[in-house]
Amino acid sequence: MEQSRIALPIGTTLDRFIKKKQEDFPFATGELSQLLRDLALAGKVVNREINKAGLVDIIGTVGTQNIQGEDQQKLDILADIRFSRALQKGGEVCAIASEENENINIINPQAKYIVCIDPLDGSSNINVNVSVGTLFSIYRRKSELTDQVSIQDALQPGQNQVAGGYILYGSSTILVYTTGNGVNGFTYEPSLGEYFLSHPDMIIPENGSIYSINEGASPHFSDGILDYLSLCKKRGLSSRYIGSLVADFHRNLLKGGIFLYPATKFYPEGKLRLLYECNPLAFIVEQAGGKATNGEKCILDILPDTLHQRSPFFIGSPKMVDELHNFIKHDRF
Repeated sequence: MEQSRIALPIGTTLDRFIKKKQEDFPFATGELSQLLRDLALAGKVVNREINKAGLVDIIGTVGTQNIQGEDQQKLDILADIRFSRALQKGGEVCAIASEENENINIINPQAKYIVCIDPLDGSSNINVNVSVGTLFSIYRRKSELTDQVSIQDALQPGQNQVAGGYILYGSSTILVYTTGNGVNGFTYEPSLGEYFLSHPDMIIPENGSIYSINEGASPHFSDGILDYLSLCKKRGLSSRYIGSLVADFHRNLLKGGIFLYPATKFYPEGKLRLLYECNPLAFIVEQAGGKATNGEKCILDILPDTLHQRSPFFIGSPKMVDELHNFIKHDRF
């Protein structure tokens, strides 16, 4: 049965919004609603820690690398701990697949859901007071409800997501998520400790005037990508690139635009992670009327082979993504 899309007024709290949506399913038992609340709660805690950056010793690296070979920031580890604890105590998640850990972390073996998460994307930007974010995907586990949670529970295509979302920590903190029936955004009001509905039924503009890409890597782009960028410049499009995936995507979702992270000579498989970066944003953008592809197929149709699989990533306004495909369908380096 399709979930109701009766609009709730701006200013509705996240808890009330989730409760109202749960009531649309007569046989719902509340696990997913509780799981979303747990993620929102952890986001409040991480937001508090981020706001301490520069005042206490939580910025900078810790001298170790994660499974991606990237230097771990202190806040990477802190955010991973905060989200893991919230999901463990909530009891609705059997295992977590995190960017910060090589393998899945089994926390409640007989629970129904599995979460794929990037606890703090773009964390190095905190050192210079730039926006960062959290990305998450929620799946129903495929294995039986026993103590034997399998990595295959995490290796599902994005189209199997029951919910996907992100939390953007910026000039304000905003939680955006979808359960497959539209996209809604909630802004955090710290004095009350509540998220309030601020962006109901979000729709990305069909076209846009912004393109977002790290042009410093252009010597390593394919001919098709370079040709498309030349077209963007000829048309006078604005180049906007923050370097925090959540922030770049959020801007384009509101204003219209395209984000590009193509394969390069050094990263022929792409650099962004499919499970906990590409999939949640692809789910959101499709629910908002946009598109997300790896240049060949819809991101949500890709069956992952490994936990930390990478992918080229093109996401945004549908007309812009379609036009990009005309340039890269016969691509070459």
